[in-house]
Amino acid sequence: MAETQTYQNHVRWYPLQHFVLTPMLLAFLIYAIVQVVRFPNVDRAMLLFLAVAFVIQSLVARLNALRVQDRLIRLEEKLRYTRILPEDLAEAAANLKTSQMIALRFASDEELPELIQKTINNEFEKTKDIKLAVKNWRGDYLRV
Repeated sequence: MAETQTYQNHVRWYPLQHFVLTPMLLAFLIYAIVQVVRFPNVDRAMLLFLAVAFVIQSLVARLNALRVQDRLIRLEEKLRYTRILPEDLAEAAANLKTSQMIALRFASDEELPELIQKTINNEFEKTKDIKLAVKNWRGDYLRV
């Protein structure tokens, strides 16, 4: 099983993306830039164009995956709210920003009502503050 998740170690690195694909694409982009600067011609310009397209495509794919993940977290949390919160608090919590719901997902069921109330009352300046307020961390081990 994975290491117990906490605020200090909850950032997820996806090795294939972060340590293989991204460095390869950046190296290719740098190579293409150097080639265009040193030996400018149409073929090298097209190589640079292709390198930029690959970097953009990689970013778009990653951002789309994260967007879908955020939508699923929002749905899961709304279902969780209806299951464990009083109806009025669940309705109010369903209108929180997605970023706030994402931060609140780490809270245990026992401390969730208090943290949601504080979030609704704007007692947290940033979503990081919500995460730091969590006492009993509920790990999310399926993130991409």
